[in-house]
Amino acid sequence: QVQLVESGGGTVQAGDSRRRSCVASGRTSSRYAMGWFRQSTGEEREFVAGIRWNGGYTIYADSVKGRFPISRDTVKNTVYLQMNSLQPEDTAVYYCAASWSATDSNNEYRYWGQGTQVTVSS
Repeated sequence: QVQLVESGGGTVQAGDSRRRSCVASGRTSSRYAMGWFRQSTGEEREFVAGIRWNGGYTIYADSVKGRFPISRDTVKNTVYLQMNSLQPEDTAVYYCAASWSATDSNNEYRYWGQGTQVTVSS
């Protein structure tokens, strides 16, 4: 069992930056790939970014590529999503998730965080 606890949500202005954090705990949590997803009101949950367990591979959605770098600290067992140049269309509930592989497929992620709202005002 893996537990994921997120932090770093809130309301920001367009153009601002915000860093999301997700701490993983559990006996084998450090071996999981981690991903970030988001869900806007009335929309399906969509993939944002993913990273292999050792940080050696990353994958991004086209909508955030170059703006939202993902990283992880294997000592702290924490994954980060640095959200830069935020726009109102980035407003969503953001979730971190754990999977055996760094993939953009929602169905491959086995464990999920509680989700945290990020609101970008114009």
